[in-house]
Amino acid sequence: MKIIPYYILQISLVVLLACCAKTPDKKQLVKRDITPEVMEEIYQEIKTPHKYGLVMVPEDNSYKLDCPSVFKHGDSWYMTYLIFDGRGYETWLAKSSNLLDWEYLGKLMSFSEDSTLWDRNQKAGYIALQDPTWGGSYEWTTYDNKYWMSYFGGDSKGYEAGVLSIGMAYSDSLPIYPHELVRLDKPVLTPKDDDVAWYDNSTMYKETVIRDFQGETGHEFIMYYNARGDSINPGRGAERIAMAVSDDMKNWKRYGDDALLNHHTGITGDPYIQRINDTWVMFYFGAFWKDGAFNRFAVSNDLIHWTDWEGEDLIAPSEPYDEVFAHKSFVVKHDGVVYHFYCAVNEEFQRGIAVATSKDLGKSKLDFVAPDEKKEEN
Repeated sequence: MKIIPYYILQISLVVLLACCAKTPDKKQLVKRDITPEVMEEIYQEIKTPHKYGLVMVPEDNSYKLDCPSVFKHGDSWYMTYLIFDGRGYETWLAKSSNLLDWEYLGKLMSFSEDSTLWDRNQKAGYIALQDPTWGGSYEWTTYDNKYWMSYFGGDSKGYEAGVLSIGMAYSDSLPIYPHELVRLDKPVLTPKDDDVAWYDNSTMYKETVIRDFQGETGHEFIMYYNARGDSINPGRGAERIAMAVSDDMKNWKRYGDDALLNHHTGITGDPYIQRINDTWVMFYFGAFWKDGAFNRFAVSNDLIHWTDWEGEDLIAPSEPYDEVFAHKSFVVKHDGVVYHFYCAVNEEFQRGIAVATSKDLGKSKLDFVAPDEKKEEN
């Protein structure tokens, strides 16, 4: 019989414990009552009163930046984001060592010239299956040995134009360098599905996919997404946040008969999930059910039922670079500092990525390039 040295057993135990602690255990998750005190506790934890400013801007006025998603690998941070150039959205990648200074790397999903493809002019991608632990690893985890990305796509040209549907893409290697992700042939959710709901029968937008750590849906994965719809006139409906489930990342079905968050007018959209202090927090943005566009949050103890925060906005327009819209959250906590990334739009409708923080880190020196001169009509 071969004797295993004690120090090897110690190392093996440490590795095993580390692996087990990597993601929440369904049986160990605590269900806290979502009281006003819990809501205030969450707000105090996530608020970012210090606007650092712009961290990513277009090099010229031929395109706009949108929808940051941030993940960590090793000592580096990476950001997937969108570029709109007039034709539609493509998904790009950037890198940083400190969450403030970013380097453009290249594309992850590009336009297609094949006229038969359902998504040839729109590919707006978002990280799927990221570690949701607040202040955790923020790593991009795998399923079936693949790194997954959800996206909304379409074949119409223009800003979020036409009928948009939700697709899934993946890579066999971690997307820390530019390369085209492999996309499934068909969308996984569309406004034309046989089981389409009243709240998503017009068009679909951003989504976030996580594992069902709570285990209450009976499925492995949950997708939160915002969509426009209406029971009488789909094209004139509001945008709301809804939910779908899957067991294999490829086949999805709607969950429940109603939207999760609904303000009945304007936009409630771009959900992003973190687990904070034994509760689930959904960051999202609102628009046009009060002035402008702004970032808010809701809280849940089961990933299905959500309590909306009724206090002040997390992010709202206040600076020259975000005076029209300050919206579309992606929030991380690192080394005790909360970084709230968001899309900033100024009065010239230039669009870039800004960040606000829980600690005063100074002010960014980055700014939009001078806006194009408006031609006078003859």
